[in-house]
Amino acid sequence: MAHRRRGVGVGRAGAAAYTKKAEELKAIDLASAMETVEKLEIKLAEFAKKHKHDIQHDPAFRAKFLEMCAPLGVDPLSAEKGFWGSMLGIGEFYYELSVKVAEVCIASRSRNGGIIRVKEVKDILTARGTKFKFADSNSKSTYTEEDIITSVKKLSKLGSGFRTIKVGRSTMIVSVPEELDDDHMQVMDIAENDNFGPYGMVTIGHLKMALSWDDERAKRALDLLLGRGMAWLDDFRGVTSYWFPSLWKQRSS
Repeated sequence: MAHRRRGVGVGRAGAAAYTKKAEELKAIDLASAMETVEKLEIKLAEFAKKHKHDIQHDPAFRAKFLEMCAPLGVDPLSAEKGFWGSMLGIGEFYYELSVKVAEVCIASRSRNGGIIRVKEVKDILTARGTKFKFADSNSKSTYTEEDIITSVKKLSKLGSGFRTIKVGRSTMIVSVPEELDDDHMQVMDIAENDNFGPYGMVTIGHLKMALSWDDERAKRALDLLLGRGMAWLDDFRGVTSYWFPSLWKQRSS
């Protein structure tokens, strides 16, 4: 009776050879990728030197430059010293800005419970005539709301409770550790929408109408916001309203 011959397998020696080759190729790919990143970092540094003034003083240009840095893992804001700090000084700028932003947020907590529009913070700093100096420049630097948001990210790394959130069309800075869940965010969204009543105000009836909540859920969300000072209570002619001082100043454009 004839027997079929089985196909010859790779065997241990062959498998080891394949594994070694795969590791060699992986090492080559990694080395090539690292070399490419290093070349791009050099190009980035050359670009930064050439456009130093624009990066320092043009907010839109600065934002684009930071976008270019991100994919390479380069963070010019990580330290005020070192190559990027001494060459650009924008780390120092964002440090100064974050300190000023924190001052405004903390000073306004008794009024808004630790939540304030980015736009209001910028308006307050502008009204004060606040100036920021780069490491090599005494000239006034313009800055945008986006710069303020970036500065808050520096504060958030310190575990200080500072962070930004979106409420409807507005970006808000929260400067207290209190976590706001989806219910709290929806309450503030409704307060920002004047289709349901005066701007910056909400009632339990508004929440029931807009979100199909029951009384208990609406009151639970409002009570936390009220207890943290983020909302103020107003009883007028038997109607209980909740006002949000952080939304009073102006509408988002």
